[in-house]
Amino acid sequence: MRWYLTGVVVSGFGTTAMWLVSGIWVKSLTGSDSLAALTAFALWAPVLLGPLLGTLADRVRRRPLLVVLDMAMALLLPLLLWVESADRVWLLFGVLVLYGAQGAVHEAAEQALAATALDASRLGTLNGLRMTANESVKLVAPLVAAGLFARYGGGPVALLDAASFAVAAAVFALMPVREERPARSADRHWWRETAEGVRLLRASPALRPLVATGAFTMLLAGVNGAAIYAVVDRGLGHSPAYAGVLYAVQGAGSVLAGLVAGPLLRRVPARTVAALGLALFAVAAGVRALPYEATALAASAVIGLGLPWVLVAVVTTVQREAPAEAVGRVAATANTLVFAPNALALALGAGLVAVVDVRVLLPVLAVAGTAWAAGLTVRGRRAGAGRVKEPVRAHGAGR
Repeated sequence: MRWYLTGVVVSGFGTTAMWLVSGIWVKSLTGSDSLAALTAFALWAPVLLGPLLGTLADRVRRRPLLVVLDMAMALLLPLLLWVESADRVWLLFGVLVLYGAQGAVHEAAEQALAATALDASRLGTLNGLRMTANESVKLVAPLVAAGLFARYGGGPVALLDAASFAVAAAVFALMPVREERPARSADRHWWRETAEGVRLLRASPALRPLVATGAFTMLLAGVNGAAIYAVVDRGLGHSPAYAGVLYAVQGAGSVLAGLVAGPLLRRVPARTVAALGLALFAVAAGVRALPYEATALAASAVIGLGLPWVLVAVVTTVQREAPAEAVGRVAATANTLVFAPNALALALGAGLVAVVDVRVLLPVLAVAGTAWAAGLTVRGRRAGAGRVKEPVRAHGAGR
């Protein structure tokens, strides 16, 4: 677990730095807000191919795959030193798309490796600590990245990210994990294997409601995120830069959420944790409509606390329920279904904020979120969500 979390922290630091700088880099070279915004889309677009990409994580041993993926990015990122003018921005976008594809496979392989290497009772703790590690990095990496870019430009940030991938590759290579080579069948076909991952998720009574809850939560989170500047400007009367303060407070809440998630998942069902997280997020989003600085700061902290609980509950349930030989595909499919609505909601929220007052929009989000959380809790009690269920099995295969 220590080796795994070290690799996550190191690579996450570089990834966060690159994510922040890519948009600034494009804006500084082209002067275009639209092109700068497209950098985030370039990073997220490969997530839509998650089920296909996740199949790779089930075809090979996961630890060597993580090493290869990290080394590939360590060798690719230095190419960005060539991006010195607007006519070379295409190279940055190309690297970002590959970056996103690598991330989709890497995420699936990480989840699959953890599911096969750790006892199921420790998965919630691992995923909670992973969330804490990622959110802690996000409190530091943007400051380092912004300082480097302001002083030296985007090239050094790309090199920093490359170095972080190289170190992460070394950490994963040294991780003391023994894996069996995946069984090879004569009729293996990429599309059939991908479809099997989708089928396994749909067939699981434990996964279906949790993945749906994750997707709905991220849909609401996207609209809430799009409304933050209206909250800062119209509600609090601050400049747009104050949004950074709210995000920092939210990040602090997420650090705490990761520490609490593991012990919570050992005591209550994942469905209950997800419902509680969604309810906390929804109520806090509604409170943001109040024009008071203290309530806005408190709401940001509670959003940071509740939102990760939903995501940790989804990831942990995937690792516990999916067959060992299919965790990569099921995890990648779940990631696509959960995070794709967030991108859609950012665009939807931008339009809604233009025509709907946030004092109306945010309370509507609160009502929708709490209603979904209540329904999830009621359905969980009816289904006996507290009982341990057998994992869905593929073609009779055992775990």
